[in-house]
Amino acid sequence: MNKLTRQDLYSLEQYAVARKTFRDKVLAHKKYRQVQIGDHACLYFEDRLTIQYQIQEMLRVERIFEAEGIEEELQAYNPLIPDGDNWKATFMLEYTDIEERRVALAQLQGIEDSVWVQIADFDKIYGIANEDLERSTEEKTSAVHFMRFQLPKEQIALLHEKPLLKIGIDHKNYKQCVDNIEERVISSLLEDTN
Repeated sequence: MNKLTRQDLYSLEQYAVARKTFRDKVLAHKKYRQVQIGDHACLYFEDRLTIQYQIQEMLRVERIFEAEGIEEELQAYNPLIPDGDNWKATFMLEYTDIEERRVALAQLQGIEDSVWVQIADFDKIYGIANEDLERSTEEKTSAVHFMRFQLPKEQIALLHEKPLLKIGIDHKNYKQCVDNIEERVISSLLEDTN
C-alpha cells in the first residue's frame, strides 16, 4: 500500500476550503470500515483515506504547516496504513459513563491481545497490538489500542471467493463474536489486500 507523503496532503488553506466535502467523503467511507463487537468494543479499520483524514485534522488543530512538523505526523500515522497483506485497526473500548469505564478498564487488562478475526474455517488470527508503544499498565488497559491482523495469502484468496468472516474477543471478562459481518464491510476490507 502506498504510504502518504507531503504531496498527498492539502495545505492548511486548501484543507480549510475542502474540509467539509473531504470529511463527508471519509465519514461515508468509514461507515463500512467498522465492526461493533458487543456493547462496548469496536474495531475501526484504517486505510490510506482514513489516515489522510486523521493527519489533515491533526495538522489543522495543531496549526502545523512547516515541513518538519508535517513529516513527524506522517511518520506517526503512516504505520497505520495496511501493507497489502494485513488489516490495521484502531480498537476502542467505549463507555459513556466515566465510573463504568474506569471499572471496566481495570477488569479488561490484556483485552487487546484477545481480539481476533477468522476467515472461513481457518484458525483465528489474533491482532498484534500496540507495536509502537505499550498502552496498558498492571492496573488497567487503555481505552484505545492499535492493531495489525497479519493475513496469510491463501486466506485472503479464499475471502475474495467466499466472504466468510467472523470477528471477536476471547477475553475472560468480555467474550463476543460477530459472525454476520456485512458483505460491504468485507468488500471494503478486501481493498486493503493485494
